[in-house]
Amino acid sequence: MIKLVLLRHGESTWNKANKFTGWTDVPLTEKGIEEAKESGQVLKKEGYTFDVVFTNVLERATKTTEIVLKEIGLEIPVYESWQLNERHYGALQGLNKAEMAAKFGEEQVLKWRRSYDIRPPVLKKDDERYPGNDPRYKDLDEKDLPLTESLKDTVARVLPYWKKKMIPELKSGKKVLVSASGNSLRALVKIIDDVPNEEIVHFNIPTGVPLVYELDDDFKAVKHYFLGDAEEIKEKMEAVAAQGKAKK
Repeated sequence: MIKLVLLRHGESTWNKANKFTGWTDVPLTEKGIEEAKESGQVLKKEGYTFDVVFTNVLERATKTTEIVLKEIGLEIPVYESWQLNERHYGALQGLNKAEMAAKFGEEQVLKWRRSYDIRPPVLKKDDERYPGNDPRYKDLDEKDLPLTESLKDTVARVLPYWKKKMIPELKSGKKVLVSASGNSLRALVKIIDDVPNEEIVHFNIPTGVPLVYELDDDFKAVKHYFLGDAEEIKEKMEAVAAQGKAKK
């Protein structure tokens, strides 16, 4: 049985502020740091070890990765890739989800946040938030620099990386951790679990909770489960689902 562990970064400052984050690079909160430590401790307690980690280039994910590996006591290769970045939320990045729900309606915000193929409003190239302004992406082709993305778009960039980079490591028998962002992990969940488009929109991944996948020889899911206290995880998942609701 092949095991793969997915981990969403700990709470970031914009998670706490309930803002659309996307490719904006924001740090972890103190709570996020603690979540990362706790996830590392849970993995160690449950006997998990790893040979390689895949993460993205955003601080909230790379810092979480660093903390988790320290807690487990591992020094292993860490591969960073923009292809595992969070979904790009276009012109919504930096805006408060509850305020947008009050302005445009919860149904519209739900479509922007969770529909499979609906993109948020497009970011303009002359906007300071355009990823082409970030030196980390200077070597990327312009067509790979998103102005907005749906989850479908995110799946399209994660899938080749999964096939070309991750599967060979799993095939060689290595134990793999993917430490990334909510929507890049949801893209992986959709790929591995073959989740229908209309169902993946309801799958919520809480911050700092390891998600274990057991895979067959074709790298498809046999089963999956979160590690940790079931009630606490349920509360965290419900909190993620409620982020796009207007304040009463």
